[in-house]
Amino acid sequence: MAKFELKLPKMGESVAEATITNWLKNVGDHIAADEAVLEIATDKVDSEVPSEVSGTLTEILFQVNDVVQVGQTIAYIETEGGVAVDAPKEATTAANIEIIEKSVESAKETAAAPADFSVSDKFFSPLVKNIAKEEGISVAELESINGTGKEGRVTKNDILDYVKAKSQNPNTQSQTVAAPAQPAAIQQPATNSQQPKAAPVSVNGGDEIVEMDRMRKLISGYMVQSVQTSAHVQSFIEVDVTNIVKWRDKVKAAFEKREGEKLTFTPIMMEAVAKALKDFPGMNISVDGEYIIKKKNINLGMAAALPNGNLIVPVIKNADQLNLVGMAKAVNDLGNRAKAGKLKPDDTQGGTYTVTNVGTFGSVFGTPIINQPQVGILALGAIRKVPAVIETPEGDFIGIRQKMFLSHSYDHRVVDGALGGSFVKRVADYLEAFDVNRDY
Repeated sequence: MAKFELKLPKMGESVAEATITNWLKNVGDHIAADEAVLEIATDKVDSEVPSEVSGTLTEILFQVNDVVQVGQTIAYIETEGGVAVDAPKEATTAANIEIIEKSVESAKETAAAPADFSVSDKFFSPLVKNIAKEEGISVAELESINGTGKEGRVTKNDILDYVKAKSQNPNTQSQTVAAPAQPAAIQQPATNSQQPKAAPVSVNGGDEIVEMDRMRKLISGYMVQSVQTSAHVQSFIEVDVTNIVKWRDKVKAAFEKREGEKLTFTPIMMEAVAKALKDFPGMNISVDGEYIIKKKNINLGMAAALPNGNLIVPVIKNADQLNLVGMAKAVNDLGNRAKAGKLKPDDTQGGTYTVTNVGTFGSVFGTPIINQPQVGILALGAIRKVPAVIETPEGDFIGIRQKMFLSHSYDHRVVDGALGGSFVKRVADYLEAFDVNRDY
């Protein structure tokens, strides 16, 4: 018999932690190799953690809603045979974990009700919020901590340093208040922010009150944070896509028969966006404080609506290197796995620019919110038959054309109207110049 350490696996670039949402197995249950043991959630996507070995689950180290770091042991599985046991290691976070555990015990004796972070306009990660709640740190205290992360955000190390200093000197406060003080007329004492927020009450008794699910709360936080971070401005352009509609109608049956994939309009649009990003690399950037990061790869985010009404943005990596067949396969694969809840954390990481298809729901155009830390997002409107002026050598006449609107939202901190407008115009040019005789 041997004991195997089940650890939280690496889930992609920049994913350092996850929240346990559900244990699929209990202590004493037999587990087969590659069988899912628990469900986890990152700030982007939900997924399962399978076992690498067969055996019996003997110990669970974390409970539901606990935040776990990548590489941490989360359970032990007793195996039969000669499976090697991972030797206990002194992880670099051991000291921090010890600090948290000691502080939690003291906090349980003195802390008031958990803080309600919805009253704060600042963005805090799930890990930081979790530590703050366990330590009994009020919203006012958390807002006063000097953050060393992007845009002055409070990181795990920032709050751990604060906890450590506070435990050594209860009167310790952060050196500088990060947010400006509120006017006296609206300033609230710190104790009020710690009171649990009561659920709204239906006045007439006929209204249904439903709490947001975890993903909707995350989306809500991201949207508000993006609006507060970026100076949003929009450009709109109408595009004649008659040639694209005719070409797709002509080849879609043969395409599906040969490639085993449905040909939608999305990969055609994505192809044009990737080309335009190569022409205008100033749109393929991100912002970190006062620094601009020029991205080497073109990774297109594809906003996808989920059956439950939530939103997720899987990413097509190196989109400029794909032909139309490759783009169609990538779009269909990510879209299908998003609807089935089978996306992996890495599938939503590394995006450099995002496209959202608001036309799917009949919208003519929209004003999408930028997916931080990117600087632009393009909304594809519905394709409609409209009367249009057609210019010919013999003169102008009115005809029926297939048209759509492109809505481009961009960050005016780093993208001016010339670049933002020229980029969306280039996308339109590529679409209108579509070759009806091309192969796929």
